[in-house]
Amino acid sequence: MGFKIESALLEACVLSVLSKGDTYGYVLTQSMKQVLDISESTLYPVLRRLQKNEYLRTYDQPYQGRNRRYYSVTDKGKEQFEIYKKEWKEYKEQIDSLLSGGETE
Repeated sequence: MGFKIESALLEACVLSVLSKGDTYGYVLTQSMKQVLDISESTLYPVLRRLQKNEYLRTYDQPYQGRNRRYYSVTDKGKEQFEIYKKEWKEYKEQIDSLLSGGETE
């Protein structure tokens, strides 16, 4: 995809993946990479920002002698995700209208 992905859209995508269930960083990164060209170095600052805003929480689970850090959406994060979905729908409809020359499908 040739379009730049802004931070709010990345946050919405992360919240979308995590709204399906808690997961750890590697699985989250792989899920995001299936749809977006994103690196871990881009994703982890997004995760930290979501945590700082109290949209995510983390917890560690032991796995084969090591801990995995899991991410979970908070109630505040669920509310923000609903806002992002509404804003995305409106934005998408506006862009679709522009690109189609004002024609409705």
